Amino acid sequence: EERSSREKRVVGRSTGGCGQARRMSDVEMDEGAGAEVDLTNQDAITKYKAAGDIVNKTLAGLMVYAKPGMKVVDCCAFGDSLITQQCAMIYKSKKMEKGIAFPTCVSVNDCVCHYSPLPSDSPTVSLKAGDVVKVDLGCHVDGFIAVAAHTFVLREENDTAPITGPKADVIKAAYLAAEAGLRLVKPGNTNAQVTEILKKAASDFGVNTVQGVLMHELKQFVIDGNNVIIEREDIEQKVDTFEFEQSKVYTVDVFMSTGEGKPILRDARTTV
Repeated sequence: EERSSREKRVVGRSTGGCGQARRMSDVEMDEGAGAEVDLTNQDAITKYKAAGDIVNKTLAGLMVYAKPGMKVVDCCAFGDSLITQQCAMIYKSKKMEKGIAFPTCVSVNDCVCHYSPLPSDSPTVSLKAGDVVKVDLGCHVDGFIAVAAHTFVLREENDTAPITGPKADVIKAAYLAAEAGLRLVKPGNTNAQVTEILKKAASDFGVNTVQGVLMHELKQFVIDGNNVIIEREDIEQKVDTFEFEQSKVYTVDVFMSTGEGKPILRDARTTV
């Protein structure tokens, strides 16, 4: 049985809710549309950190909340509610857009990502002990976006046995690849260097990177910027090489699979 694992980081080099009236965009505006706000702006850094704190707390909360027998749709709703509640507690005195930048997704076992069912969807997916569970979600504060993902194995309450075998290999590969990729995102390095280190990490653990995965530059209110890192370059998909720049923000979004790493469409409809 094929398993997949995911880890996601937001890297800043310079280092439904809460008034979310504007939709996160996957299209960058023309350069003349307005001045771009990056990490040279201290206020932007503060808002990125606030969004990052919220997604990290939400991920931790979901890992505690998820139990065998629970419906995935309920886990997704819980994650979204945590983001909304935390956003309501910050910048109360200012009129500011803040809230969900990417809906909570809970993808199980061989489902690669972005499974976020609606309550009306049928049949519903429920969690079971032993499932490899991937959670990904995003929050924004004034359009400054933090996205994160994490993989864990769902356990019964008193199960403390170590995870072994293919599950352990694919999760460890995704984690170490994300950490290595993160360290390469610095001025002067290129997106191609990150792609290469992800490939090496997969090889070391006997797993595969996943086809079709792109990691984007983030900008204010733009979740899918034009500069991208491709996880797996092949004949079917290539991207232009670019150098990372000071004060820009990028995602490191890593998928690993115990299978061939070639996703296929599922019956579940797309809601994200």
